[in-house]
Amino acid sequence: MKTKLVPLLTIIAFAVAVLATNARAGHRTFRKEQNGALMEPVKSIFESYLKIESALANESTVGIEINASAIASAVRGDSMKMFPPQVAKQAEILAGTRNLSSAREAFKPLSKSLIQYLADHNITSAYVEVYCPMTKASWIQKDRKINNPYMGGSMWSCGTIKQKRRASRSDGWLTDDELKHV
Repeated sequence: MKTKLVPLLTIIAFAVAVLATNARAGHRTFRKEQNGALMEPVKSIFESYLKIESALANESTVGIEINASAIASAVRGDSMKMFPPQVAKQAEILAGTRNLSSAREAFKPLSKSLIQYLADHNITSAYVEVYCPMTKASWIQKDRKINNPYMGGSMWSCGTIKQKRRASRSDGWLTDDELKHV
């Protein structure tokens, strides 16, 4: 009897482990690799976003349609539903733009949504948030060298980097100017 019970208990233990792993996967909010890099589909969404940001900063629409479409596809194809459906819709609107001005306007809500995603998941080290007071809009970039996608060549360096400082402030963020006075 014991010899028949051991394989049965082994199978039950394995099934419980699989179910526990699947339950945790549905509850997971954000994954990172050991080196701190983003995991898929988040990684591909932000890589495509950065390509769009760079094109706009360089006064170009080249690659915007394909990268915005890639964002929409990644959001829709994500089985874990890490991003709200509005991100896919915003990316589709951006993909459908035909000139620099409309692309820049369509980039604003997408930027806002992705900034919100980073804030909701407490991701502060992977990207820098920059705010342009002229356009009253923010965007995300990888480094601290400002490349304004909303103003491009006319005011490429217009913007203030926002810093995550401490949660005791109303929104937890301080600008570079505010940091000088702290």
